[in-house]
Amino acid sequence: MNDKGEGEILFERRSNVGIITLNRPSTLNALNHDMIRAISRTLSEWERDDSVRSVIIKGNGRAFCAGGDIVAVYKAVRAGERPIGFFADEYRLNAAIARFPKPFVALIDGIVMGGGVGVSFHGSHRVLTEKALFAMPEVGIGFYPDIGGSYLLSRLPNNYGMYLALTGNRIGHDEAMQVGLGTHMVDSDDLGGVLDELVETGDPDSSLTRNASGQAVEENAKLSDIERHFSRDTLDACIESLKEAASRGDEFAEETLEIIEKRSPTSLYVTFEQVRRGASLSMDDCVRMEYRITNRMLDGHDFYEGVRAALIDKTQAPVWEPGLRKEIDPATVKSYFAQLGEEELQL
Repeated sequence: MNDKGEGEILFERRSNVGIITLNRPSTLNALNHDMIRAISRTLSEWERDDSVRSVIIKGNGRAFCAGGDIVAVYKAVRAGERPIGFFADEYRLNAAIARFPKPFVALIDGIVMGGGVGVSFHGSHRVLTEKALFAMPEVGIGFYPDIGGSYLLSRLPNNYGMYLALTGNRIGHDEAMQVGLGTHMVDSDDLGGVLDELVETGDPDSSLTRNASGQAVEENAKLSDIERHFSRDTLDACIESLKEAASRGDEFAEETLEIIEKRSPTSLYVTFEQVRRGASLSMDDCVRMEYRITNRMLDGHDFYEGVRAALIDKTQAPVWEPGLRKEIDPATVKSYFAQLGEEELQL
């Protein structure tokens, strides 16, 4: 059956399995507010329905989901609205998926970024194909890795999550599997059969093990470098470590430093603090923290400037305010995390 999404999102019951299909292939399945609300309603129904034993989420087209529909958010703000409700509902959905008591299987074939990560990687089974491409690229648009990113990224080994958060770099299935982002790997051409078997058996663990890809996962030679540079106690110390290595001709340090230096200085400092704090918080507390940060980001400059430069005018040349890391006031960074009183996110 279809929910009230006019085809943008499809819901189906097959045997004891509920299937969610993101169906906006022309936008790489970007999530809009209606889709988020429809998933939330249906998951709540399926959680209470004893005849639904597990849930599968997948995307139509060449992407799983490229993220939230940030262009729609940008246009809403320019029209005089303050779309904080979009983020509130998105974060509630992310937390609900993390708490979902039944197997929640994400079949990830193609791009998965931002909001797409939020509706997949908090589930119990994250199934990647060789086409999977993962990123949390928010620092590149003057934002930060939200959707429970503080919880997910802070728990990756070797400070790999901090590296992903501060660079926004894309990684393939090999790296994602090696650091535990994915739980299973299958071949893209086999996804239809995998889905059928998941429905037939009702046993995700055995079905996914039987259908595991025969492709070997290549070792990531960068892990030791990432651990060395991104295990520091401050953002400045991470950057100084990269600079020192770059001065000796270290190619990884040079490339990583070049990427970070293009990011919003405000986003970098807020993101570093966010990931550090997230390591000791529950998922629910992480999304509450992120809601506080988002409220402040929506009142700032860099988010809108980043979206304009990347997605609206497509100049790829944002002008950040402040433009230099040395101009960032630590008190300002701290203010992003201040509680909201009566406006706190209710889960």
